Amino acid sequence: MTDLISPTFLTQYSRGAGCGCKIAPAVLEEILKTNTVQPHNGNLLVGNNTNDDAAAYDMGNGMALISTTDFFMPIVDDAYDFGRIAAANAISDVYAMGGKPIIAIAILGWPVEKLPPALAQRVLEGARAICAEAGIPLAGGHSIDSTEPIFGLAVNGMCAIADLKKNSTAKEGDMLFLTKPLGTGILSTAQKRGVLKEEHRVLLTAQMTQLNKAGEALGKIPGVHAMTDVTGFGLAGHLIEMAEGAGLSAAVYYSQIPVMEGVKEYLAQRIVPDATYRNWNAYSSKISFGEGVDVMEAFSLLPDPQTNGGLLIAVEEAAIDVVKALLSEHGLGAFVTPVGKMVGKGEKTVVVK
Repeated sequence: MTDLISPTFLTQYSRGAGCGCKIAPAVLEEILKTNTVQPHNGNLLVGNNTNDDAAAYDMGNGMALISTTDFFMPIVDDAYDFGRIAAANAISDVYAMGGKPIIAIAILGWPVEKLPPALAQRVLEGARAICAEAGIPLAGGHSIDSTEPIFGLAVNGMCAIADLKKNSTAKEGDMLFLTKPLGTGILSTAQKRGVLKEEHRVLLTAQMTQLNKAGEALGKIPGVHAMTDVTGFGLAGHLIEMAEGAGLSAAVYYSQIPVMEGVKEYLAQRIVPDATYRNWNAYSSKISFGEGVDVMEAFSLLPDPQTNGGLLIAVEEAAIDVVKALLSEHGLGAFVTPVGKMVGKGEKTVVVK
């Protein structure tokens, strides 16, 4: 949908873009350090002790409340699409835990002296459209006057405790599946530089506004041992979190990793987000490459920050056929080829083959 209110290019008002705004992994680790002892809460199922996508709380009736928030600066120029992308990205955290989203509230920062309020209204309209697609109300929110446009959601969801998926519970031998191709960071950077082709812009927007609804159904499959969504730390970063959480390593089948159309064309022009370098510097020591892997290309793709990226799923062998069938039912039949495998703990956390 084209924004008819103003020709304003929202991306020119933000230093970062989408999940590329995330604080670098090493810096975030420093920020989260604490000597404060938190009071024990027996109902807290998932908290700050892991790198999961959302918090989870035992409601005492066999159900878990899933709570998350996500927000960022514009990754596209169109205000309506910015709202859709930010909303889909926030809701994805609930799906990544195997949950069903139930309610959302908005988080809006807007430079009211630089950008007209009518554009902010279009952002909210985009978010309402995605919330409606997810079957939930956008029930309120909070706004501030900020130096850069910022938007996102706080989202709550529910699931049976038995169906709750974490990113730290993979098992050795699990096969890895990825439900969207990589490349949103590269394509969005090309857009900000004014060189993104129209056909690639359409593909980029379509992928970033696609809800990861399959996550709710995947949560009900016992053979799905672990799940997360791939966002600002790239595939490599989120896979490292998954492997380290389980005390394992991961083998990546590089040739099987799906890549968005046009990405390699822009890589040839050396178009890479700054966040890619931050990501790589944070965890490159944990990755090794086998013979035949194009290391320079892999360097640009594996740490590429994704916005509303695909689900990364660890599946036991006995459940692979069920998972493949479910993915196909959700229109994800192009992603039923494993991209890797969880293996015993080795010298490196991720081995790219």
